[in-house]
Amino acid sequence: MPAERDAREFYPATDRNRDPILAILRELLAIPGTVLEIGSGSGQHAWYFAKHLPHVRWQPSDAEPERFASIEAWQAHEPFDNLLPPIGIDAAREHWPVDAVDAMFCANVIHIAPWSVTMGLLRGAGKHLRPGGQLITYGPYRIDGRHTAPSNESFDVDLRRRNPDWGVRDLEAVVAEALSRGLRFVKRYAMPANNFVMLFQLPPVSGGSM
Repeated sequence: MPAERDAREFYPATDRNRDPILAILRELLAIPGTVLEIGSGSGQHAWYFAKHLPHVRWQPSDAEPERFASIEAWQAHEPFDNLLPPIGIDAAREHWPVDAVDAMFCANVIHIAPWSVTMGLLRGAGKHLRPGGQLITYGPYRIDGRHTAPSNESFDVDLRRRNPDWGVRDLEAVVAEALSRGLRFVKRYAMPANNFVMLFQLPPVSGGSM
């Protein structure tokens, strides 16, 4: 009888960046709460971060239901009670099937999607984050109108060749759109391979946040 096919998708880049990202998440997500991941893709990050942040309920999501098989396969590979089943969210759409969450995480989506997805992500964060909640993004950005490395410039050219609506975004444009949705830009973390973690926050009404 043939062995059952392993439905887990695996991306080497995700495997390489997970520990540097986790180090930042340990700092930002220090207290219990629910994190909504937008664009979970293969599910590698969701599984790994749920494993190492057991006090956090991790909600994966993706706009493409065909990615659910891989997300669910990672969960089945080594289940964790704090890793929830994936849900369908197209960030560009007005309505998301979620209630309020304490934080949102989004890796490698902003540049591999139309600008409408970035606007929708920030709109959704402004709508679904609890007061004081955090939006944490990961990926490359242009800063002050310039790429931060020649490799990022080449990557940007390749992205736009593949799809004219994709591309490495200007941080200032993302920050301006975030401000229009009630989010403030808090901090930029330099990461390996010329990437950044960007932290945005919905102002708290009272008390603290994650």
